[in-house]
Amino acid sequence: MTRVRDFEDLEIWKMARDLVNDIYSDFRHCKDFVFRNQITDAGLSTQNNIAEGFGRDSDKEFLYFLNVSKGSAAEVKSMYYIAEDRNYVTSEIAAKRRNKAQRLMNGIGLLRSYLLKCVKSK
Repeated sequence: MTRVRDFEDLEIWKMARDLVNDIYSDFRHCKDFVFRNQITDAGLSTQNNIAEGFGRDSDKEFLYFLNVSKGSAAEVKSMYYIAEDRNYVTSEIAAKRRNKAQRLMNGIGLLRSYLLKCVKSK
């Protein structure tokens, strides 16, 4: 198993970064600024909470930030339903992004489960 030295090494951070780039691309011309700001903030929160938690001094703190990140990814997923309903993106794009957000949530959940075992064994 490869040792993770920086948050950039985490696959979930890479996935979150990719999703944030999708969000910016998908809504760059969206005139609904409240919507655009909310989904952008949720995407940024997903990515940045992974990084912030990794930079903390304990697994317990990392767990907290991963929990926040997972919630923000769920918010992104939900907002893609709104985007589809408002015709801001096509149904195909919305489905792809929701799938991406779900895979990210699953990955965050797996890391959380691993860290919980580590915390409990200390």
